[in-house]
Amino acid sequence: MPMIIDITTLGLMDEAELELDLAALALSALDHQGTDLQPYINLLRSIGTSLRDVGEDADGSAEQAEALARVFAGEFGFTGDTETYDAPLNTDMIRVLDRRKGLPVSLSILYVAAARRLGWTAHALNTPGHVIVSIGTSPVTLIDPFRDGAIVTPQQLALLLARALGREALVEQHHLVAMSNRAVLVRLLLNQASRAEQEGDLARATTLYHRMTVVAPENGHGWWELARLQLVARDVDAARRSLSAMLEVTRDPERREHISAALDAISPR
Repeated sequence: MPMIIDITTLGLMDEAELELDLAALALSALDHQGTDLQPYINLLRSIGTSLRDVGEDADGSAEQAEALARVFAGEFGFTGDTETYDAPLNTDMIRVLDRRKGLPVSLSILYVAAARRLGWTAHALNTPGHVIVSIGTSPVTLIDPFRDGAIVTPQQLALLLARALGREALVEQHHLVAMSNRAVLVRLLLNQASRAEQEGDLARATTLYHRMTVVAPENGHGWWELARLQLVARDVDAARRSLSAMLEVTRDPERREHISAALDAISPR
C-alpha cells in the first residue's frame, strides 16, 4: 500500500491511480496537522489482509459482498453512525477510522478501496441522499456499508429513493450510476462543506470548496460554490479568479454563458 500524498498531487493524478481511502485520508490529514498517519495506513493494510483471507475463495458478487461485511462490520466493527449522523467527524476519515463509524459516503470509500485491492469490481453509486456500493458484474450485488454491509434489495432501494426524492420517486438507472473516484471525493467534500455552511462557518466551507477545486479541478460545481462564498466575504478578485477557472474547464455553451454573465457582473466598470 503506497504512502499518503498531498492533495495537489491528487489533483494531477490519473483517475485510475487514485485510491479512494488513501485520498480521503490525505484530505483528512489537512485538518489534523502533526498527526502520525502510519497507524491508519496500518489499519487499512490489516483490513486488506483480513479481507484477502476471508474472501480468497469468494465466487461471485454475493460471496464477495458477504466477505466485505464479515470483515468491515463483523471483525473490525465499522458501522453507520445513527446517533450523531450530522456530526462533521463522520466524513473525516481519520475520525471514521478512530471511531469505526461514519456516513454512507465515507464507509463506502473504505469498502470500495478494499475490494478493488483484491481485484474485485466495486463502485460507489451516486444514489441520492445515501451512497451505496455495487459489487461485481453480471450479476451486481448492491450493499449498504452504513448498515453493516447488508445487501440492498429492490424494495430497500426504492425506500431509500423515496426518502431522498419523495414518495412518488421511481428507481431509474441514473440513480445507480457509478461515480468516478474524483466524484466520490467531491461528494465527501460537498457533504462537509454543506454542513459547515449550515452551521454558519463560512470560512470552513470556503476552505473545503477550495480543496474540492484542487482535487477535482475540472468539477465546475466546486469553482462556482467557491466563487459564491468569496463574494459573500467581499473578496471580489478571488471570486473572479474562481469563475475564470470554471470557465476554462466548462464546455457546455449555456453554462459558459451563465459563467460569463456572472464574471461581467462583478468586473470593474
